[in-house]
Amino acid sequence: DKLKAERERGITIDIALWKFETPKYGVTVIDAPGHRDFIKNMITGTSQADCAILIIAAGTGEFEAGISKDGQTREHALLAYTLGVKHLIVAINKMDTANWAQARYEEIIKETSN
Repeated sequence: DKLKAERERGITIDIALWKFETPKYGVTVIDAPGHRDFIKNMITGTSQADCAILIIAAGTGEFEAGISKDGQTREHALLAYTLGVKHLIVAINKMDTANWAQARYEEIIKETSN
């Protein structure tokens, strides 16, 4: 995170871009905020994407809150789809809070694969 406020709060506030090229493709990585207060910035970044990586927290209660009917994780996935992102990579973060439990991993995979 580049902004002082981002580093102090530990969250992304504004989008950030990084570009690189492979022999076949030009790639732009867009870091978009996940915090509900900055949803407009998330939409700005996501509207430019062909695919997205959705980071999901594995912590007990944290995952359930995010994936619930009104959860922020679910909202971001639906917004990305609505904005034209049809390829979504799901990454599970904070597995250490679940003691790296295989059962927790499989539970999250099952819930997010529907």
